[in-house]
Amino acid sequence: MYPPFQINTESLNLCAEINRLLGQFEGLKIPVPQPQLRRQSRIKTIFSSLAIEGNRLTEQQVTDLINNKKVVGPQKDILEVKNAIKAYDLIHTYKIDRLDSLLKAHQAMMRGLAEDVGSLRVRNVGIFKGEEVAHLAPKYQLVPKLMGGLFNFLKRKDNLNPLIKSSVFHYELEFIHPFSDGNGRMGRLWQTVILIKYHPLFEYIPMESIIREKQKEYYKVLAQADKAGDSTRFIEFMLKIIFRAAQDFLVNVKPQTETAKTRLKLAGDHFQNNPFSRKDYLIFHKNISTATASRDLLFGVKQKNLKRSGARALTLYRFIT
Repeated sequence: MYPPFQINTESLNLCAEINRLLGQFEGLKIPVPQPQLRRQSRIKTIFSSLAIEGNRLTEQQVTDLINNKKVVGPQKDILEVKNAIKAYDLIHTYKIDRLDSLLKAHQAMMRGLAEDVGSLRVRNVGIFKGEEVAHLAPKYQLVPKLMGGLFNFLKRKDNLNPLIKSSVFHYELEFIHPFSDGNGRMGRLWQTVILIKYHPLFEYIPMESIIREKQKEYYKVLAQADKAGDSTRFIEFMLKIIFRAAQDFLVNVKPQTETAKTRLKLAGDHFQNNPFSRKDYLIFHKNISTATASRDLLFGVKQKNLKRSGARALTLYRFIT
């Protein structure tokens, strides 16, 4: 099964802009991972994704639970947060194109909240808005085949940008509604899983915060995609969300002032114990002059951080560990 959608100019432009922002971050030469950034993102992600589903805990209460502090509140809401913490803690163990990994994540996310955790639904379901049926999911007998097709779509070796592929998957999971409960949070989680595989920076970009901010539009666009019979509109919406979240992240990240010491530290992480030349150093630090590179390397030698061998154009350096 290849899900129906169109890739339009708007989507291509958004992909280019998002990749430009990712490139800007790489140009800042900020070491990743940074535990504090990951923790802040995880708090916002869990708080926002569950708030979309009606969880009443505050962001501070979610923070306290992540820090293993006691929280007073509705037990179901507390369990939802604890489960989400577990599900996101496992994020690097999931294989993006395997159904059993998705089921493992669902089991962690919904333990104690539904009877059939970690399993595809075995009954028909619909989403109601008041007394109206907002979305009638495919019959449960079709779910295994539909999910198999969806994961085959992820496995395809094609040139489809993962930014688009992850958005298609997110929509299709909501459309198929493979679980009796927890589909919304699972769709958002799995898009993040796919994006982290594409670029590790996405572990630090809580796009769920922007989805929560635009929650009404999120559900409206899902309904529009249902009506249109393809996910084109939802792809555009999610790319705008990702772009905005990446912009916000870059604004909040404080690039460190570059000095010879900080540049050498970054170069040490990169070259490790391997020999390198001044030219290699300049390739790594693209925005400095040859004179600055020479001063940095001389500083490193004087500080006994670097060992120098050879002469003139044949000079090589190696970090002392």
